[in-house]
Amino acid sequence: MSLPKIAKLAPQTTSLFVCDIQERFKSSIWQFPSVISVAGKMLKASKHLDIPVVVTEQYPKGLGSTVSELDISDATLCLPKTKFSMFLPEVQQVLQKHNTKSIMLLGIERMKQAGAVITTSESALFQLVQDAKHEKFKGISNLVKEYAEATKVNKLLYKHHPY
Repeated sequence: MSLPKIAKLAPQTTSLFVCDIQERFKSSIWQFPSVISVAGKMLKASKHLDIPVVVTEQYPKGLGSTVSELDISDATLCLPKTKFSMFLPEVQQVLQKHNTKSIMLLGIERMKQAGAVITTSESALFQLVQDAKHEKFKGISNLVKEYAEATKVNKLLYKHHPY
């Protein structure tokens, strides 16, 4: 019997990847507003916890830039690409520079088949602060409360969607 993979997140060794959350996909991806909502929450949390953010945009000339609802102005790297992967030389440099051991991936891809650990944004955020005594816990807790209504809607939507 094998044990499931356990993901450990720590702000000092985690990076946030925002992959292809672009204007052209707004009308073609199921529940895209939910994707934007979760991404917005995670971007704010990353700023609060000093987590580097890497943003990639698939062929932005044709698919548009990252949606305007997301503030990516503080991203460590924002990179246009044509490759169907975020693992580009510039991204690898960011990972090395920040000693990244864990990546939180946001986007429209389904990564479970590729071995990703699927979790909720709230679980990831509370794992990052680890304890209610953490100096930034209150800020993260307030962020979770700020997005509570959107989270309820997301959970209802995903409960009824077959994967």
